[in-house]
Amino acid sequence: MRSYGRWRVGAWAMGGAASARRLEQQLPIEESRRDHDGASVVEAITQALGRIKEAGSRATLVRRLQRLVPGRDTLSEVNPLARALWRHRHPDLLPSIREALEQLDLSELNSLRGLRLLLEKSPEELRTWAQDMSVPVKDKTEVLTVLEEEVPDAWMPTLCAFISTAEAMVDDAVSQDGEAAYFCERLLLLVLGQERLLPMVAPEVRSGLRMLARRLLAATSLNCATRAASLLALIGQPEDVALLERHRPAEPILARLFDEAAQVLRRIQ
Repeated sequence: MRSYGRWRVGAWAMGGAASARRLEQQLPIEESRRDHDGASVVEAITQALGRIKEAGSRATLVRRLQRLVPGRDTLSEVNPLARALWRHRHPDLLPSIREALEQLDLSELNSLRGLRLLLEKSPEELRTWAQDMSVPVKDKTEVLTVLEEEVPDAWMPTLCAFISTAEAMVDDAVSQDGEAAYFCERLLLLVLGQERLLPMVAPEVRSGLRMLARRLLAATSLNCATRAASLLALIGQPEDVALLERHRPAEPILARLFDEAAQVLRRIQ
């Protein structure tokens, strides 16, 4: 990874339109390298353009999307690009996103489909959609991967709907390392990754998250179980310590995470 290249991108991202033009000029140069170092800087440029609220930044990201090559460009390029575009959230993006999805024909779970769904539906429509148990879990997970980048205030009720969906499928998430477990893992990652979210949710939603995390400690998926332990360290109660100790994994690094969560809860008066 070229730390200097990433530092330079970070410095350019501090500006506005002029910085966006510099990043636009640098992007195809880095793309043409087709190596690990170039890919690292491309990702940094993509993230920076997502944070520069200029029409030129959005246009540059769209052109990057149009340059993706079917069969060559992987999810490591598609997913960061989709999340950067979500930060712009402009309805004019939809035609380009739909065209790219048809061209790339992505069969794996990806954030670009999640971005399309987020832009096609209002927050109210998305809330109803998230609670509809006939909607495939994979589709809901793709939306969560985009919301991990940012959950705007208008989409907070939708987050509550996703939490309700996780509660409804928790039995499957605990017993099988499948789609339900992965959905719950991504939901917990979203909550853990954005510190502003927990203080904003209603007490009953916070309580529901705690109950969900308690159940997921027993998940077959260790990724899901460890995210649950991390969440309990933030919103748990001393009585959760016994559960953390009961489901403590044998693997030393993961066990340490459970131990640290238990230590935090023991200090609660």
